[in-house]
Amino acid sequence: MFRLCASCLAVALAVASPAGPLLAAETAPSIDASATPAIAGQQSRAERLDALFASLAAESDPDAVGQIEDEILDTWLDSGSDTVDLLMDWSLQAMERKQYPRALDFLDRIVIMEPDYVEGWNKRATVHFLMDDYGNSIADIGKVLELEPRHFGALTGLGVIFRAIGEDDRAKAAFRAALALDPHLKNVREELDSLEDETGGEET
Repeated sequence: MFRLCASCLAVALAVASPAGPLLAAETAPSIDASATPAIAGQQSRAERLDALFASLAAESDPDAVGQIEDEILDTWLDSGSDTVDLLMDWSLQAMERKQYPRALDFLDRIVIMEPDYVEGWNKRATVHFLMDDYGNSIADIGKVLELEPRHFGALTGLGVIFRAIGEDDRAKAAFRAALALDPHLKNVREELDSLEDETGGEET
């Protein structure tokens, strides 16, 4: 989808079913969950995000805006756990290769090991979306927004899903919420304008 939907809908482009099996030819190394360190510096991460969002709201230079957005996405992506980061790397590689069941396997492990890690749920929502499993994608986006209500990527992805299933009012609400957090999301603005043109801008 959009660049900033990357956090929700596949980095370029946010009641899960059991994960698909690993590809037979590629079995991931086993992971010792007990050896995974807890996420550290949670408070400092929260403070960093607060500062970044404050800067995002005040900034007008496109290059600076892009840098701030990237820093926010990188902050969300960093789990603070070497093991979880490795699993995330594997899942992203699988997504790039369109090996979605394999990616789901890694992401299922991530959300079990670190249930408060926002990007585990967000990337799993992405994979569900890419597999046309909108119900589970919406469920995982709900978890993302429970953990991080400012996740504009997840809100954008939610809007895209609602538009795809014909829930236009909900789509518009999600797009507007994303833009309230980051008014610089050009593609989201275009998507909202297009939807409002189609519906006459009225709530149905």
